[in-house]
Amino acid sequence: MTATDHFQAFTSETARRVAIHDHPVVVPDVMLETQSGAKVDLAELHGRWLLVDFIYTRCPSLCLALGTDFARLQDQLAIPIAQDRVMLLSISFDPDHDTPRELDAYLRRSRNRGSGWLAARPVDSTGLWQLTRRFGVTVIPDPFGGYAHNAAVHIVDPQGRLVEILDQGDPDRIARFMQHKL
Repeated sequence: MTATDHFQAFTSETARRVAIHDHPVVVPDVMLETQSGAKVDLAELHGRWLLVDFIYTRCPSLCLALGTDFARLQDQLAIPIAQDRVMLLSISFDPDHDTPRELDAYLRRSRNRGSGWLAARPVDSTGLWQLTRRFGVTVIPDPFGGYAHNAAVHIVDPQGRLVEILDQGDPDRIARFMQHKL
């Protein structure tokens, strides 16, 4: 355990969140491939609030919980999603395995209700590196073919800046945060 940021944070994860809250960062312009196979430039999604999580579709734990959280948020934020003011975006950090078909299956398992939630993978390793670095996502291959990784909901404002990182596991708090921002 490490005390950092003038004793505002006692772990590196908390320090990352404090740093983003105090000094938002511009999200990199990366090309993604969605669950439908469509290519979308991350910059094309600016103009609305983005709730971003990082997943891999074979994950047996955290990613399933993130999917459940996003399904609840899809319901709780249905009106701003329908107004195109909010979008949910699950980005895979395992693009070699997570094909559009696997991403679509992940959304179905997570009970995606249709519009307002994309699952995507970076089209190249440079894009993946830029995203994980800028968002501060830690991904470590494990000996069983999976990954150890941190999990959170990353809030990107309509100008394309990462402005907040919130705990996964509390979609009600995330919905309240977003309703306050809207």
